[in-house]
Amino acid sequence: MCGVVGLFDLNGQTHFDESVVQAMNESQFHRGPDAGGVHLEQGVAFGHRRLAIIDLSGGAQPLFNEDHSVVVTYNGELYNFEALSQELKDKGHIFRTHSDTEVIVHAWEEWGASCVNRFRGMFVFAIWDRNQQTLFIARDRLGIKPLFYGVLHDGNVAFSSELKALKTLDNLPREIEPTAIEDYFTFGYIPEPKTIYQGVYKLRPGHTLTFKVGQPLPEQKEYWDIPFAPVQDISEDEAQQRLLALLSEAVDLRMIAEVPLGAFLSGGVDSSAVVAMMSKLQDKPVNTCAIGFDVKQFDETHYADKVAELFKTNHYKDVVDSDTFTLVDTLATLYDEPYADSSAIPTYKVCELARKRVTVALSGDGGDENFAGYRRYKWHMNEEALRQKIPLSIRKPVFGLLGRLYPKADWAPRVFRAKTTFQSLARSSVEAYLHTVSLLNDEQRDELFSDKLKDWLGDYKSIQVFDEYVKKSPTQDPLSLIQYLDMKTYLVGDILTKVDRASMAHALEVRVPLLDHKFIEWASSLPADMKLKRQEGKYILKKSLEPVLPHDVLYRDKMGFGVPLAKWFRGPLKEKVEASLLGDTIRHSGLFNMAYVERVLSQHQSGMRDHSVVIWTLLMFNAFLMNEMATAH
Repeated sequence: MCGVVGLFDLNGQTHFDESVVQAMNESQFHRGPDAGGVHLEQGVAFGHRRLAIIDLSGGAQPLFNEDHSVVVTYNGELYNFEALSQELKDKGHIFRTHSDTEVIVHAWEEWGASCVNRFRGMFVFAIWDRNQQTLFIARDRLGIKPLFYGVLHDGNVAFSSELKALKTLDNLPREIEPTAIEDYFTFGYIPEPKTIYQGVYKLRPGHTLTFKVGQPLPEQKEYWDIPFAPVQDISEDEAQQRLLALLSEAVDLRMIAEVPLGAFLSGGVDSSAVVAMMSKLQDKPVNTCAIGFDVKQFDETHYADKVAELFKTNHYKDVVDSDTFTLVDTLATLYDEPYADSSAIPTYKVCELARKRVTVALSGDGGDENFAGYRRYKWHMNEEALRQKIPLSIRKPVFGLLGRLYPKADWAPRVFRAKTTFQSLARSSVEAYLHTVSLLNDEQRDELFSDKLKDWLGDYKSIQVFDEYVKKSPTQDPLSLIQYLDMKTYLVGDILTKVDRASMAHALEVRVPLLDHKFIEWASSLPADMKLKRQEGKYILKKSLEPVLPHDVLYRDKMGFGVPLAKWFRGPLKEKVEASLLGDTIRHSGLFNMAYVERVLSQHQSGMRDHSVVIWTLLMFNAFLMNEMATAH
């Protein structure tokens, strides 16, 4: 795994300063400590940091074709590179290395922009073709690897794997994008293609950018989408057999490495399935690692222990406790923009633990999105059954009134939180799903935001993020639609962002077999009731794995990767939280209603309400603001 940076002049005139490119490149040293390189020519500059995984002695970047007219800088892995390499050799291309990087160069020469359709893997790459005066940038289909870009004050374009590399540039626009604040406090992250800065963007998953000298800034162009159609006419037995075959193939492809390899093992269905496949595919024991908590109800390492014992893995584990809160400042530096998933803490720790023994780790990410494993899918579909029976014109006033009158019960299990249910029933299906996934709902954001921020936002609301994807969705099936929304927003903006930054901070490559695009294309075409059936999420996945994994691993209650914030904030972290949220940084930002912030803290500390999510979201925004002040030019 690696890091890429680059500068490009749309007019093809600038001679870029090598020290500027080196500074960008070195800011991402953690992504590739094994080697680094730069290439400069008129109008273009590339940089690369390398974490060597395949062809350790070759494959240094930036890498060129035979006559040096095409150069690439690349972050990722192409799992089908050997087959593509042979195909390209048969067409007359001459290879100097055994790396997947060189495959990209020759694939561009042979197939142009359509080369991305042939790649199977995770990637971001930039190609400069001098003869065509073209800069081509591509991101993998699911967005496993990141790419940021923006137009600088001098009109030149800059791009990088992490936002921090762009922040080294004196002429990067650093004005805050107000709609990104609304989105952050809704989702807990800033969804593609926005960043926290105006004029700086993320390249969407499954999209490319084609810059040509003398032409204006291009629009992002989509080359792949999750099909979700047609629905297969397939029996459960056939689906189970096919699922295991495709999963085994996806895992097998991701075990190609010339460095030590292992897996994350939480003890949940997805990571256990990956470890089970790995154990069958290799003779030696799999290296596995797990992270637990010092609060018992959040700790699931005993399930990981059970799976590790079953497959006789080399298993290692560590514990996260409240002292790990010191990672808040580290996380702000890692993510570069506001990011509020508290499971970033254990993810950071499990990557740190894994890197002590391996360079590549396989993870189970993507199983919940693929097979409807989140509890919220079950809640949404139960509510959807009611929504479809009662017109919105009746639901909105009746359930809206009940939602306003009913007392809030944060302490109760979701099934007993009638206020939340009433509020969802008063909305359309998509609005209700946004309400379900929001960290702070509409009312909370309205109370939190200052009048200044509200004026700045105008009529913008985060529902517009969902609305955009609903318009282009290939499916209108209620369950498939929310899976699609999650794959376009939560999966890439939260899950994959979290894993990329946490793993790269430790120079660890993480591979995600459940996000193999061929596996996803097949899974998305399954009937919805094979995913969520009789209130059982991931139904077909679990049925498939019954001969492989213990019943109590497959059918236990889902825990996720939660962090005991509520307990920590009332206990060992109480003073730190108050100092952060009532300090000068938040107060002087002018973005928040401080009376509401003080009320949230008071209610949480008294035990009246659980505001841990609101508090954590504010803490991480405060950490971003402090980091922003420290790095401002």
